[in-house]
Amino acid sequence: MDKTNLAKYDAKKLMNKMGPKGAVIGKAGDAPAADRREQRERHRALGLVPFAVKLNGDLVKQLQAQSKEQGVDLNELVAQLLQKGLAA
Repeated sequence: MDKTNLAKYDAKKLMNKMGPKGAVIGKAGDAPAADRREQRERHRALGLVPFAVKLNGDLVKQLQAQSKEQGVDLNELVAQLLQKGLAA
């Protein structure tokens, strides 16, 4: 094993000791993050589908401010606004 491969092996060993990939480090008292697979299953059961769009930054700021004012999740707010817009 040459010097480069030995360094790669040592780095991999160190990364494995640090924990699983994608581990989320949160603040004390935070609830543990749900497993992504479980979260996808819950969303699928609710009929939710990921839908990515590109929006103007000012519009996103307005949406975020409105979601904070109303105390609802940004996803819920966008869904409500789309439903109102499509119904009109």
